[in-house]
Amino acid sequence: MEIDYTKKSTYYYDLPQERIAQTPVEPRSASRMLCLDRNTGAVSHHHFYELGDFLRPGDLLVMNDSRVLPARLYGVKTENQTPIEFLLLKPVGEKVWEIICKPAKKAKPGTRFSFGDGKLEAEVIGITEDGGRTVRFACEGSLYAVLDEIGQMPLPPYITEKLRDKNRYQTVYAREPGSSAAPTAGLHFTPELLQSLKKQGVDEAYVTLHVGLGTFRPVKEDDIRRHHMHVEHYSIPAETAEKIRRTKENGGRVIAVGTTSCRTLEGAAAAHGSVIPCEGDTGIFIYPPYEFRCIDGLITNFHLPESTLIMLVSAFAGYEHVMNAYQIAVQEKYRFFSFGDAMLIL
Repeated sequence: MEIDYTKKSTYYYDLPQERIAQTPVEPRSASRMLCLDRNTGAVSHHHFYELGDFLRPGDLLVMNDSRVLPARLYGVKTENQTPIEFLLLKPVGEKVWEIICKPAKKAKPGTRFSFGDGKLEAEVIGITEDGGRTVRFACEGSLYAVLDEIGQMPLPPYITEKLRDKNRYQTVYAREPGSSAAPTAGLHFTPELLQSLKKQGVDEAYVTLHVGLGTFRPVKEDDIRRHHMHVEHYSIPAETAEKIRRTKENGGRVIAVGTTSCRTLEGAAAAHGSVIPCEGDTGIFIYPPYEFRCIDGLITNFHLPESTLIMLVSAFAGYEHVMNAYQIAVQEKYRFFSFGDAMLIL
């Protein structure tokens, strides 16, 4: 029977609740790593600290250096101390942000709120198309510094345990603040592992894509071609574009760390014909069949059933190979989603 790649249910798999990782593994690189050969579909089982065994001198790892904002704020309505929760989505001006809040009905334009015992104040100045709010913040000094002090990490809805250390939902190479969710494939790297890969002749390069909450938005349409893909802002520096060009020229492999790096590189290649230094927005939606223009390998986590991310992985590694690997991962008791185990596809 022919597989219909445009149907949402094609990407369903059964996942027991207890397979969803609630806490990160210590140390970071001790997580398990399922290796999938995208040509043959062969699967083998390893740990992330063994990554170097699968890489060659001249390979290039491309990582997303976006930093997660502690973007969840708990505060009160200034007027009557009614509790409110804000989740910052994206900046639209100087200390002006689009947010979602609950209860939303308490946040009419003109309403003022206070957070962290007055360290941060906010006024609602508008309502967005999808029912969110536009707010203007007021604080002494940098808004990012205040968020670091009083904000909470915006963990995905399927993680119910409280995070003890904020930095565990942050990659060790995170630099550019702006994400509402972590580029989780990078959470497995430690400074020591990066150092040993460098000694081995594996180079690294960085892109920035600020991960929006749209990454968790479920596909509602049965025909996935009707799904409205979220748009995210990215930038590719000249040094990264040059490293990719050189790697390709010398016969090395470009390996994207995470679906966000993959979408950045493939989005840029689709827009410009190749990866060049650039900045912009991408709403690229990758599902089978898709011709990849840049990446030769992918490091990723295990994704939600029927999500745009499992569709992307299926396009890269082959639908049947991926669904078989996921079935094996469930049987072998791998840990799934943001704090879960890794998958290396080469």
